Amino acid sequence: MDEPEPTRAPDTIEITRRTVVETGTTALLLTALPRAALAAAPVDDSEPPSPAVKIDLQINGRSHSLTLDPRTTLLDALREHLALTGSKKGCDHGQCGACTVLIEGRRINSCLTLAVMHNGQSVTTIEGLAEAGKLHPLQAAFVEHDGFQCGYCTSGQICSAVGMLAESRSGMPSNVTADLAEPQPELTDAEIRERMSGNICRCAAYPNIVAAIKQAAEMPT
Repeated sequence: MDEPEPTRAPDTIEITRRTVVETGTTALLLTALPRAALAAAPVDDSEPPSPAVKIDLQINGRSHSLTLDPRTTLLDALREHLALTGSKKGCDHGQCGACTVLIEGRRINSCLTLAVMHNGQSVTTIEGLAEAGKLHPLQAAFVEHDGFQCGYCTSGQICSAVGMLAESRSGMPSNVTADLAEPQPELTDAEIRERMSGNICRCAAYPNIVAAIKQAAEMPT
């Protein structure tokens, strides 16, 4: 009697959906485990903190001496150390403009700059625009034209508009300026929108903001 031939393994491997899922899950776990283990490792607190530095800032016409961690942003210095909370922390990435202040008359996102970088410089916040109890022309125009709704972005909008008008009056063009040789570009709606594009209003009060800026731009400086 002939013995049966031994069974041969198939030349192909059957791939099922379950095989794919199981293989993929295993590969993902093997990739993620080292990262998870690293993240779970104890934090080394042996490194000493950065030494504090002393700086002097001229804020809204008054001198302030501060001792800060050198990593402190100008926005945090204003809000947390001087209680000047008019400058708002929105995105904290320089994308919304709610934190806009004026440094030596130029607008800047205070969340993107360190306080120590402005030692001895003049800083103007929304709290410093009014004089002797009288609103700045832009503040008055925003009120007249309802240039705000929730008000969160308003301080940044107004400070940015102050800096923007100064730029325009000095002859600085924008991306939509038609004639670059023009000594002072005309502040059309398109010009204002382009120049103020770094300031976001989530309430969408843009038409009223533009109207307020146009009114302030027509006032004598």
